[in-house]
Amino acid sequence: MIYILVALVLFALSYTTLGARRVRARLYWPVLAFLFVFAAFRYQVGCDWSGYFYQYDAADYAAGQLIADFNEPVWWLILRWVKEQGLYYPVVNVISAGVFFGGVHVLARRQPDPLAFLVLLFPILIINMPMSGIRQGAAIGVMCLAFAAFIDRRPLRFALMVLLAAGFHTSALVFILLAPLSTGRYTRNRLIMAGLLALPGLLVLAGGYNAEQATARYIGGGIDAFGAIFRVGAIFLTGGYFYVFLRRKWEQVYPQELPLVSIGALGMGVAMALLVLSSVIADRFAYYLIPIQAMIFARLPFFAFARYKWQHVALPYVALTVMFVGWTQTSSLFEQCYLPYDTWLFGAPAGDIIKDPTAL
Repeated sequence: MIYILVALVLFALSYTTLGARRVRARLYWPVLAFLFVFAAFRYQVGCDWSGYFYQYDAADYAAGQLIADFNEPVWWLILRWVKEQGLYYPVVNVISAGVFFGGVHVLARRQPDPLAFLVLLFPILIINMPMSGIRQGAAIGVMCLAFAAFIDRRPLRFALMVLLAAGFHTSALVFILLAPLSTGRYTRNRLIMAGLLALPGLLVLAGGYNAEQATARYIGGGIDAFGAIFRVGAIFLTGGYFYVFLRRKWEQVYPQELPLVSIGALGMGVAMALLVLSSVIADRFAYYLIPIQAMIFARLPFFAFARYKWQHVALPYVALTVMFVGWTQTSSLFEQCYLPYDTWLFGAPAGDIIKDPTAL
């Protein structure tokens, strides 16, 4: 299967070139370009392919009121613009992938190992967001810019980026609760308070029309709830791993980024708590934390461990490979949504995409 092959090749490139900084720097750009093309130019691939087509189709008469109501106005402005320009629906996927990978690139370039950060996003985040849930995928791309502003202790920019992300997907608005912490005045009590506020904040955001629509669309027969257990569970274990093995090391080596990563790791516990209340809400929240998870995993080679260092470094690659192979081989939803992979770059008629948007 092409997805497993891509994941294995990316992981092999990343793991086998550890320590070869020049090689990794040269690999980063072609890998970024490949992943963008792979996600942006897919053809009838992804669980939300038809759903977003219907939004595109309705943009010329529905977008105006939604924009006026500030109901994810950035997203609807893009849809209306694409429709008014007479562009075909797949252009929407290209734009949303561009926003996602643009934000990911900004955060990746701030890492000591951009290639590892990028590669570790592929099996879960890239497959599920810019290749399916493109609206939240764009929001996550903007949140990567917000995370960079948080690290730089620029609260105004952080707040503006959160609001911009919410213009794509309302769920991003919960991160505005972290604005007081983005000033750099970071204490354990403030951290705990932010975590406690996140729970009711997420539930409030879950009470609106968009959340009801998401619940109806994704829970369905319970398939998505089943997958959420593994995705949220992986996030939860990452947060625990950070606090057990890395927090003190991080404080010594990367103190500037400690507040963001500590808060992100705490948020991973919040996601697990939300899983009891709603698998969909927990799943959607957890996706925003995967870039922080990738930051944690990509830094492992740069820390000193008393023993078993390379086992620590290899653990994320092994765990993600097992999780990804298990998902792709056992999920009927994956088979329905992602197989076969196809692209319209090599001749899929744009008219056919419009005529038969629901074909998978």
